[in-house]
Amino acid sequence: QVQLEESGGGTVQAGESLSLSCVAPGLYSGIGDMKWWRQVPGKEREWVATIGRGGGAKYADFVRDRFTISRGAKNRVNLQLHFTEVGDTGIYYCNIIGAFNEYNYWGPGTQVTVTA
Repeated sequence: QVQLEESGGGTVQAGESLSLSCVAPGLYSGIGDMKWWRQVPGKEREWVATIGRGGGAKYADFVRDRFTISRGAKNRVNLQLHFTEVGDTGIYYCNIIGAFNEYNYWGPGTQVTVTA
């Protein structure tokens, strides 16, 4: 079992930027999709973005070109949040899936708060 480690959460004012990062210690190969999800107050967890092994990225409609997902080192995934909105407030989770779906790891979540 790999414990994902997230960092970068915090409080920003609407319109400002924030960067999140997630690392999978000891996991250096066989990584497939890397994803970010979030849970905003009063709603269920929702998918935010995915980056595949080849670097192709997909985003939820609500992102509207404001966020960027990227793969750092072999075992790191980042999410840059730009033009943040109060509605982006929530807990953000990273999710790393094995290339053959042999594992599905989640981070503990990092709080993002956007103030008006």
